[in-house]
Order: sequence, then structure tokens, then C-alpha cells
Amino acid sequence: MMQIFRKFKVILTEDEKFLETIESIEGIVSKILSIGMVLVTFVAIAQLSYALIEKILLTIERPSNDSFNSTLFELFGLFLNVLIALEILENITAYLRKHVIQVELVIVTSLIAVARKIIILDLEKKSSSDLIALAVAVFSLSVGYAIVRQINKR
Repeated sequence: MMQIFRKFKVILTEDEKFLETIESIEGIVSKILSIGMVLVTFVAIAQLSYALIEKILLTIERPSNDSFNSTLFELFGLFLNVLIALEILENITAYLRKHVIQVELVIVTSLIAVARKIIILDLEKKSSSDLIALAVAVFSLSVGYAIVRQINKR
């Protein structure tokens, strides 16, 4: 027990040991998050596959222009869910490789998420303030992306 206490004391008192410990904890957490995102990605792919089969069979069985349009938007949303999951996994693996959060990748992921929201948005149920908020989000993320991209080119 005393040996554990001494190790803990060394970690807390020596800056290098403390930083090494924090870095190893960050690595473990990142790996756990990566495994979780792989599972989420597989679930999203399974959900997309199920919806594709179900919706296509339903559309073939009972073709209707209105049902096809709503089905199309739902499927686009599911495709973008998979894409967002892959982008988040890419964010995590990029962090594991370089130990730096890549802001450009985070902004692109956010833009995809907002685009997904816009694509699946039911305009009849949303107010104009919702649309304005989404427009502001897209504009802000786009400006942020342009700034980060310009800085990264240098």
C-alpha cells in the first residue's frame, strides 16, 4: 500500500510524470471512444440497411409520389448519420495519431450534422426562427471553416 502511495506522490509532485500519466489516460479514453464509435457506426449502417430494404420494398409494393419523397428524405438522413459517425471516428483517430484536435475536421463534421438537420427538416412543422437559426449556424460554420482552411494553407 505504501508503494502505491509513493508512486501516486511521485506522479503528483513531478510534472513530467504527471503529464505522462495524463497523456496515457487520454490515450485510453480515446481508444474507448473509438471502439464506441465503431459500434455506433455499425448500428447506423444496420439501421440504414434495414430502412433501405424496408422502404424500397414498400415503395415497390405501393408506389406513391408523396411516400417516396418522405422516404427519400428519411434515407438521406440515415446516410448522413453514417457519414457523421465516420467523421467523428476520423476525429478520434486523428487525435490518437497526432494528439491534436483538428479543428477543420470538427467544423466539417458540424457542417454535415447541420446539413443533415436541414435535409430531414419538415418545413410545415418548423417556424421561421428555426430556419434562421439553421442559416446562422451554416453561415457561422462556413466562415469558421474558411478561416481555418486559410490558416492551414500557410
